[in-house]
Amino acid sequence: MKKFRLVSAAGIAVIGLALAGCSSGSPSGGSSGGPAGANLDSHGPITYVQGKDNSNVVRPLVDKWNAAHPTEKVTFKEQSDQADQQHDDLVQHFQAKDPNYDVVDVDVVWTAEFAAKGWLTPLTGKMKLDTTGLFPSAVKTATYNKTLFAAPQTSDGGMLYYRTDLVKTPPKTWDEMMSMCSIAKSAGIACYAGQFAKYEGLTVNASEAINGAGGSVLAADGVTPTLTSADAVKGLSLLADAFKNGNIPAEAITYQEEQGRIAFESGKLMFLRNWPYVYGLAKSDGSSVVKDTFAVAPLPGLTGTGASTLGGHNAAISVYSKHKATARDFLTFLESAETQKFFATQGSLAPVRTSLYDDADLIAKLPYLPTLKESILNAIPRPVSPFYPAVTKAIEDNAYSALKGDKSVKQALTDMQAAIKAATS
Repeated sequence: MKKFRLVSAAGIAVIGLALAGCSSGSPSGGSSGGPAGANLDSHGPITYVQGKDNSNVVRPLVDKWNAAHPTEKVTFKEQSDQADQQHDDLVQHFQAKDPNYDVVDVDVVWTAEFAAKGWLTPLTGKMKLDTTGLFPSAVKTATYNKTLFAAPQTSDGGMLYYRTDLVKTPPKTWDEMMSMCSIAKSAGIACYAGQFAKYEGLTVNASEAINGAGGSVLAADGVTPTLTSADAVKGLSLLADAFKNGNIPAEAITYQEEQGRIAFESGKLMFLRNWPYVYGLAKSDGSSVVKDTFAVAPLPGLTGTGASTLGGHNAAISVYSKHKATARDFLTFLESAETQKFFATQGSLAPVRTSLYDDADLIAKLPYLPTLKESILNAIPRPVSPFYPAVTKAIEDNAYSALKGDKSVKQALTDMQAAIKAATS
């Protein structure tokens, strides 16, 4: 099965040159006279901004940091659990030059956008971080124009959650999974769901379908969209056809991560595509009826293991922070092996330190780790572009129309391609 990386190094360079004439700030901005170069030696209280802490990971870590740093305490600013709202909140505070958003949690696809606009402090010189032992793919998501702008905090790869009381051996291909939907029907439950509401999660799921069928969102140059290829049509058609025939329930068109998780935990789904964080919750939630009857497997593709979309989050320092030295130390704390292990055990989050995936004690507690490692190693990133908001809007708007049946798959992909070209030209 052929796979293309969504953006090559050359593609990033081309996009970066295109942006030079329209950026609202300097991406290097590291001189002592600019905001990125100010307050590099300053220590003091800071605020950490992240989306909703569903798994109670952030608060214990902040408490631990604060106990050890009484004069450099961290205040946790919790955002909503909606990725699009988190993004817009960060943009608003960056535009307002808010010094109170010191360290911010950014989805891997936001790093290039925020760095290009001059909002993130380059992690060079006094701010340099050691990335030894981290997933190279995670480091790349934190890098823009060959400069590290964020600390890889968690990685992510999609996995297939399945009911072991109904399915003894997980499907290896999409067609095999669809053929098992008769089992779900006999059990009186829905067969498969992912994230299909019109938001970032649909970009992830649509990209996985396209990549898993051998297609690609962008060509090897990292700039040219290739969404009208036969393989791309085949990939998106898998989802559209499953909605038509009911193998994906109609209500899944409204699903984001949490709706799918709740449906699976309540026993209403046989298969669910979701992120690792679901594992711990499905095992521990008092309302989960599948605690002892589910397992995970790699996402199925057209002819074998599918291509997960690379997920994860990075932690970055705002150029407007007044205490960048403390902010940098907090990034190091987030990347430490001890913190990374806590991410995994407390929140089922994917650590960025590769050594943890071979930790026997950790695997005993989290048996899905080998599957997750396979998912991350086979993952394909979304486009790395300062124009990413427009790119993802083109994907999610048109994919949504195809899944609802408002457009044919071919028309949706043609319109998607045209919109991406317009956004990046």
